[in-house]
Amino acid sequence: MCLGIPGEVVALDAGAPDLALVDVSGVRRAINVALLDDAVAPGDWILIHVGFALSKIDESEARRALDMLRLVGSGLDDEWEALERSAQADGGP
Repeated sequence: MCLGIPGEVVALDAGAPDLALVDVSGVRRAINVALLDDAVAPGDWILIHVGFALSKIDESEARRALDMLRLVGSGLDDEWEALERSAQADGGP
């Protein structure tokens, strides 16, 4: 299974045409866009996997995916807290 994360293209790297600066929930990273058939421009949304852009997506699809990832992540926070409470109750760290 692979996980694609949506990100918004912020800038293109003039010195490295295969790279774009992409914002993913406030974190900016250089992403390789060479696999895309279409050129990207600032403001475009892309689906990212392991540092590579897999496809361009529209903003509404990107927002839905980000909302879903936040929802999944919030459930994990609850699980970690429960695990920590259980370990402490059992005398663990």
